[in-house]
Amino acid sequence: MLLMPYERKEIAPEKIREQEEICRRIFDRVTADGGRPLAMVDTYGCQQNEADSEKLRGYLAEMGYGFTQDEFQADVIVVNTCAVREHAEMRVLGNVGALNHSKKARPGQIIAVCGCMVQQEHMAKKIKLSYPVVDLVFGPHELWRFPELLERVMQSGKRVFAAEKDLGAVAEGIPQKRDGSVKAWLSIMYGCNNFCTYCVVPYVRGRERSRRPEDVVAEARALVAAGYKDITLLGQNVNSYGKDLDCGVDFADLIRMVNDIPGDFLIRFMTSHPKDATEKLFKTMAECEKCAHQLHLPVQAGNDRILKAMNRSYTRQKYLDQVALARRYMPDLVLTTDIIVGFPGETDEEFADTLSLVEQVRYDAMFTFIYSKRVGTQAASMPDPYTRADKQKHFDALTELANRISGEKHREYEGKTLRVLIDGETGREEYNLSSRTNGGRLVHLKGDPSLIGQFAEVTITSSNTWALYGEIVTRTTDH
Repeated sequence: MLLMPYERKEIAPEKIREQEEICRRIFDRVTADGGRPLAMVDTYGCQQNEADSEKLRGYLAEMGYGFTQDEFQADVIVVNTCAVREHAEMRVLGNVGALNHSKKARPGQIIAVCGCMVQQEHMAKKIKLSYPVVDLVFGPHELWRFPELLERVMQSGKRVFAAEKDLGAVAEGIPQKRDGSVKAWLSIMYGCNNFCTYCVVPYVRGRERSRRPEDVVAEARALVAAGYKDITLLGQNVNSYGKDLDCGVDFADLIRMVNDIPGDFLIRFMTSHPKDATEKLFKTMAECEKCAHQLHLPVQAGNDRILKAMNRSYTRQKYLDQVALARRYMPDLVLTTDIIVGFPGETDEEFADTLSLVEQVRYDAMFTFIYSKRVGTQAASMPDPYTRADKQKHFDALTELANRISGEKHREYEGKTLRVLIDGETGREEYNLSSRTNGGRLVHLKGDPSLIGQFAEVTITSSNTWALYGEIVTRTTDH
């Protein structure tokens, strides 16, 4: 796939200041009666969508809104959508349709649908024609001017659509309201240049564009100062970071820069594309004491013909060599992956190559999906003689294998003492706290909620396929 010419674009700071002024106008409007209006942000999809929703909430907070998860209490509802799989789109449409009930109960309610799904022309058109309950539609490239679009709806009383094709820009200075106080998403880049034949992301998220390293480091420094202990660097392909900048900083360099920030915290990242995962990256992960020995390295398939048809730009052997190299630098590496089952034309024999790769690599966890046809992608027009039942059979076999390996690997933790970050409550009575190891493995614990936000030494007492269970030995940091 040839990339369309793209000249890096940055939204001028004065444009963001204009949005802040609009926030103040909306604040005066919606709080004029002395009350506090409420907003609801409903998020679907990946961590980048979660990070985008933090910006939506940041803007809404500046406009004077509090937050609710009850659509019948909300004055503004924003649904932030995903386009990666058909199931996610159908869920969104079903839930948006159901908002008819809350809008009837609150006639002045404004409903916005944004994100990747509506960046697709056919989906934006579908909402326009079939979902009159929706007042505002905007794609990821328009998020930076959400206040302007919302004010237009408020002033005109008419529907507003802003999801034109765009290759994307970088906007700094958008306010953020984060969920929680322990873990934080930190976007370092946006977009994708890879054009995997099954994937719609490059079409809806635009071309790769990196934030400047000084902006990333400044945000990371602020997060550490605010007490965040687990910072995940985000991008569709973090390994491509910096290629569009003329500053001589690549992703491994950026990790070192964040690692140099004083404080006791963990650095994680996602997602890595195998074609760009380098020895320099693995060496940096091993040498930076704050960088978690955790790597999400999506393989997608274990057969070379399928990998080529997917336009993944690596072979099975190259991938296996990368895994071996990463494990040489980090023997305790926790490795996870994504795998697509039933790519158009995938035979039983080709799927067997995926099973054998999984047996060889022995992932700690896997995210597995049955292929979902995406309008506008190359794979959507590829011949596919196999039925959904055929694909389900393969999917079930892969899931069974993944669960067996995960259970075996989890049992190896039993009896060991590990450092974990206690990050939340489970809502259960017996094991009421959740935590994560350096490698991102979930550990359930018993303890006082005041421990949330602290590192602790924990002895693993038992396990199952999905989680570890442990007892706190000592706390290692103060909140």
